[in-house]
Amino acid sequence: MTARSLAALVPSLRDVAAVVLDTDGVITDSARLHAEAWKAAFDAFIGEYPPGDLGQRRPFDTREDYLRYVDGRSRLDGAAAFLVSRGLAPSPETVRRVAGEKERLFTESLRAHGVRAYPGTVRLVRVLRRAGVPVAAASASRHARELLALAGVLDLFDALVDGAEAARLGLAGKPQPDLFLEAARRLGVPAERAAVMEDALAGVEAGCRGRFAVVVGVDRSGDPDTAARLLRYGADIVVRDLGELLEGEGAPSR
Repeated sequence: MTARSLAALVPSLRDVAAVVLDTDGVITDSARLHAEAWKAAFDAFIGEYPPGDLGQRRPFDTREDYLRYVDGRSRLDGAAAFLVSRGLAPSPETVRRVAGEKERLFTESLRAHGVRAYPGTVRLVRVLRRAGVPVAAASASRHARELLALAGVLDLFDALVDGAEAARLGLAGKPQPDLFLEAARRLGVPAERAAVMEDALAGVEAGCRGRFAVVVGVDRSGDPDTAARLLRYGADIVVRDLGELLEGEGAPSR
């Protein structure tokens, strides 16, 4: 990096040799589409379930339940985690059915509404690239490549590890660090010299488990409780937008 390039980044990023970014909610605004699709799929299933404990009938919360149970996880892992949280013991067939319905709803919404990249993320990635820092996108979603292409930013990333690649390679889902470690490997940089940027609790935990040099939590909700939880799960700093990691655009939370 040149001295000028170094000065464009906040101090905590000036020594990293590579950056890995989650896709949904970090690069693109697709997290809201995922949350809405999950709610429709879960609420329809719960509505059909025989009455029992009232907690079993409580609808899916697109902020709290999304962050706690499904954000950053594979579809099957997320579906199972949420159903168990409602006191259910779903069979593998049930998990696949609910996850499949979510996939159908998400795909319909994506085709209808599209997706965009966050401007602050694009600014940061461009600065990193000018500084010679390789950048990868990583996601448990099989839609990651399509999302990046629709948002017009696919060519900004030197590597991509998505859900399809994770399945092909047998990578464990978050909170295990496999996705991020594979992305760093493809960039040719050890985790100890790379940064992870993630909005999900499971993803932040994965970055911490992978012993990445810096784990940046992204909290677009602005809820102090969410920022505090990201820090508890292992984030070194938390920002509302990745543009804050550029000097002069805002101060990240510690």
